[in-house]
Amino acid sequence: MTTHQPHILVIVPCYNEQGAIANVVHELIALRNQENYQLDVLVVNDCSTDGSLSIVRKLPCSYLNLPVNLGIGGAMHSGYRYAYQKGYDIAVQMDGDGQHPANELPTVLQPIFQREADVSIGSRFICREGFQSSFTRRLGIKYFRWLNQLIIGKTIHDSTSGFRAFNRRTIEIVNSYYPDEYPEPESIVQFGLQGLRIKEVPVKMRNREEGVSSIDTSRALYYMLKVSLGIVFMYFRLINKRTR
Repeated sequence: MTTHQPHILVIVPCYNEQGAIANVVHELIALRNQENYQLDVLVVNDCSTDGSLSIVRKLPCSYLNLPVNLGIGGAMHSGYRYAYQKGYDIAVQMDGDGQHPANELPTVLQPIFQREADVSIGSRFICREGFQSSFTRRLGIKYFRWLNQLIIGKTIHDSTSGFRAFNRRTIEIVNSYYPDEYPEPESIVQFGLQGLRIKEVPVKMRNREEGVSSIDTSRALYYMLKVSLGIVFMYFRLINKRTR
């Protein structure tokens, strides 16, 4: 009796990461060969203005080339729709800047493989090893931890983590809707209100090899306000949908 091996798509959003994107893809290909995964890589080039696209075209992976810059939420929504249409069992988000080591992917996949979770999130704040992010971002993460607990009754230690895996049920949900601009904290509320099982697993992350974070000290307050409003709108949107 043979066991079905899940078909995995790793989606790598890429914006001006010409110095890191090739290494990210090659690490994933090496992991696929080592673990014997049925794994494909999709790079979503979010209208990069550097040489990222020319590098991606030469890599052993599929790619989408967005004609306009959609931001991380739009880029990931494009990748999730691709995963849904192609019938993938699992979709994984991994950043294109090198922060997420491929050798941590089996840890993130394990709760999905074991059917313990619909959403698995790689958290740098459980084992507290490796790169821990900036002080300003850590403050924001603590705030969203409190907000998530208030709204969905679940503590998520690393709500801004872009290292996450979704099963087919979750892929179907994000195919229809996924938050734009700063989607990670908002989507946690989306998943919690839709009854998905969310599990965090400890991973070690690296400092980014290429690119600059869209959330710096000057934009931190804007980020927190914008995401807070997005979470509130998400809450009322889903609550109203339930009562119809």
